[in-house]
Amino acid sequence: MDSFSTVIRTASHEQHVEAETSTFMSDLLGGRLGVDAYARYTEQLWFVYEALEAEAGRLASDPVAGPFIQPELFRRSALERDLAHLRGPDWRAGASALPATEAYAERVRECAERWPAGYIAHHYTRYLGDLSGGQIIRDRAEKAWGFEKKGDGVRFYVFEEIGNPAAFKRGYRERLDAVHADDLEKQRIVAECKKAFALNTAVFRALGEEFPLSA
Repeated sequence: MDSFSTVIRTASHEQHVEAETSTFMSDLLGGRLGVDAYARYTEQLWFVYEALEAEAGRLASDPVAGPFIQPELFRRSALERDLAHLRGPDWRAGASALPATEAYAERVRECAERWPAGYIAHHYTRYLGDLSGGQIIRDRAEKAWGFEKKGDGVRFYVFEEIGNPAAFKRGYRERLDAVHADDLEKQRIVAECKKAFALNTAVFRALGEEFPLSA
């Protein structure tokens, strides 16, 4: 029988590919969009991570979500440094969440407050995804817009406190395999993972509409 981490990975594979190959992301990584599109994307991420990390302190003692709350993963302050670099010190005054981002952040908050097992699904799809695929985005951003290597503008993608990402991901999957939940609850977590990817894809779609490439 497959381990729970394998079940999650295979069940959400299709959505994962869909999110990664969205038009907006393809255009951004292909260097066809300007730094303003990158800044807008970074801003949307801030709203999502704000929701993810706002309840982290309280969830640290939760029997289900607790093992996943690892401060070395936290991204909010890195995003704030990136946004100050991209938009200036008053970035927060002009920051606005797209409706799709609002829906995503709201669902994360809902799980954090009422359903810790569901929170794990969002934690997994975001942090493990950023630890893996995020490195491609960082590399492209540094080359396209001349950010200092691993410096301001791309700090979100630099997990300074994680010396060995491969070992960290292995440990994370072990936590998933040991998750405190019965089979039905595990099925619900898998379904929530799919929902997380769908919410993320909706944000990409909205960004694609905001930054259409001229034909």
